[in-house]
Order: sequence, then C-alpha cells, then structure tokens
Amino acid sequence: MDIFIDKNKSINQIQDEFKKRFPYLKIEFYSKAHADGEGSSKENIIDSSKTLEQAQTKDVNGTIKIQGLMTVTELEGAFAENFGLSAQVFRKAGNIWLQTIVTDSWTLAEQNQKGMETNEPSAEDIVDSMDRMELE
Repeated sequence: MDIFIDKNKSINQIQDEFKKRFPYLKIEFYSKAHADGEGSSKENIIDSSKTLEQAQTKDVNGTIKIQGLMTVTELEGAFAENFGLSAQVFRKAGNIWLQTIVTDSWTLAEQNQKGMETNEPSAEDIVDSMDRMELE
C-alpha cells in the first residue's frame, strides 16, 4: 500500500488509510520522537485534526510504501527519516490500544494478526454468550 504524504492532508486521513489495510493497528503522531524501546508520552500526541504540515519537522511531500512484511521499527523510521514525522504504532488488545514497544521488531502483518487473535471471541466466549441469552 502506498500513502501519499501531502502537507495539506490531515493526520486523520493518514490514520484512516493505514487502518483500511491494518484494521487491528493504529498509528499516532507525536511532537517529540521516542527512543528505541520506549513508548511515546500521551502529552505529546498531535491532534488528528491537524494537518501534516503542522506535525512535520521537514517540509516534504511524497509517498510512503507500507507493506505487511515491514517491521514497526522500519515504518516508524521511514516516517521520521523521510517526512519528519514521529510515529508510534499501536495494536488493539480487547478494549485497549497497546503501544508496540516490546514488539517493534514484529512485522505489521504479525502485529495485525495478533490484534485479530486477541479480539476474536473464543469458542468459550460464544458458548458463555449463548448461555446468558438462554437465561434471559
């Protein structure tokens, strides 16, 4: 998948394009970069209604090629190096979004698969749900 990075696009537009390909992942952008192995501080998150121009430290437009076989580290690095954007990938785990700090070496496909697995109801959950419906 290719995402065109244009300074007039909103962060939300980039997030939506990313989510279409990886529904169990999300990407957030921050005003400060995080160090390897560390998470990003919530206080530095950039409002998704802002344009990329308001978030970038480089005045660059272009295309970022995002593939399932690239790692989280590679994706975050590409945003930083090519476009001056500090990005952090999150994975859905039930009702929460986890920063992929410990698993940044995983590919985007692996992250998305893990998110899908942790959000799919198990057979036990389905039986429990059916049992509750019968009691009502």
